[in-house]
Amino acid sequence: MKTNGKRKIELTDEMIIRYSRQIILDEVGGEGQKKLLSASVFIAGTGGLGVPAAMYLVAAGVGRVAIADFDKVDLSNLQRQVLYYTEDVGKPKVEVAAEKLRKINPDVEVVPINEKISASNVMDLIKDYDIVLDGSDNFSARYVISDSCVILKKPYVYGSVLRFEGQVSTFISTEGPCYRCLYPSPPPPGMMPSCQEAGVLGVVPGIIGLIQANEVLKLILGKGNPLVGKLLVFDALNTEFSMYSVRKRRDCPVCGENPTITTPEDIEEWCSVNNLAM
Repeated sequence: MKTNGKRKIELTDEMIIRYSRQIILDEVGGEGQKKLLSASVFIAGTGGLGVPAAMYLVAAGVGRVAIADFDKVDLSNLQRQVLYYTEDVGKPKVEVAAEKLRKINPDVEVVPINEKISASNVMDLIKDYDIVLDGSDNFSARYVISDSCVILKKPYVYGSVLRFEGQVSTFISTEGPCYRCLYPSPPPPGMMPSCQEAGVLGVVPGIIGLIQANEVLKLILGKGNPLVGKLLVFDALNTEFSMYSVRKRRDCPVCGENPTITTPEDIEEWCSVNNLAM
């Protein structure tokens, strides 16, 4: 994929040492590392999915990483959101995360966004980034982010977890289906419990978040086969991965032949408590 980075990147001696284990890979090399340093990623949510994804994308040298969340660190987060410590409880997540991510890699511009993502701001938030990685924990955010990525023609890397399971896909509507092709509308109220209600094994969002980060790196480098038109499902109890095909729907309201959704729209508030979360 093409990135919209404007900076001309030259690898310094320190960068060559820092990224040496990537640069020696034929699929990356010096030019690939420059692509990473020139790229930008928007991460929605700094919870169980967004935290591991952000840590590894920053460590890999993705040049500009935005992290968006409006929540504060809670004691119950620490079982799976490993960027936060006990002393961080009560502090804004994006502020804590940004400070620590910058210490991981000073080459990277980390952009903290302490806002709730909604239909009113999502387009402005994501428009200047190459790829959107969704670590949000509610259907309302997920649909407005996904729809906006279709409208703006941006890759959307989706992930969700619940209990012992997680799923990942990459949606690029110009090449395959979008999120609404997979899930046309949210489930009825009460059908899908939240992680607060059903629980989640701490390692599961870590695994899924890292697979999302891997998808982002492949897209930036233009290597491998991203999960376009595929849904990867992970079962932690049986240590099994399953792959399912996802087809583009001609009648999809956002990416189909006659789209009816041309601007993002918020979904009813019940989605915020009945969701696949982190």
